[in-house]
Amino acid sequence: MKKMRMSQLLRGTFVVLLATMFIGFVSSCSKDDDDDNVPGSGKSHKVVFKAIASTGADIDVAVYGIDGNPTTASSLSGTTWTSPEVTSESGAYNANVAVNAIGADASSTLKVQIWVDGELKKEGTSSGQYLSASASYTF
Repeated sequence: MKKMRMSQLLRGTFVVLLATMFIGFVSSCSKDDDDDNVPGSGKSHKVVFKAIASTGADIDVAVYGIDGNPTTASSLSGTTWTSPEVTSESGAYNANVAVNAIGADASSTLKVQIWVDGELKKEGTSSGQYLSASASYTF
């Protein structure tokens, strides 16, 4: 009789333990939102690339794009350049820009910026007479 009670008690304890583990596993995964922290898994974005050079410098070429889709803007001139607004796909991972310019002298500067949804997200700079600045932003 005692053996039977002990066996039933162990069996009952085992069933309760398994049920508790199953309920804990199901409830811990039900609100799993780890995907929100993965770059590129969010929504689409409006992206604008900009370049600003110091007085007397001349911006020559810009390469910009989202993920592996670059666009080249060549034969540019002046001290400022702004790309057209680019809309990223919802699964896009990053945005990149690189701009070359020729400065007036060794103290010339060039700044490139990545604006995402109207907010400055990343900036890169260069100084000298031959200028090359780049920036990369992960969504």
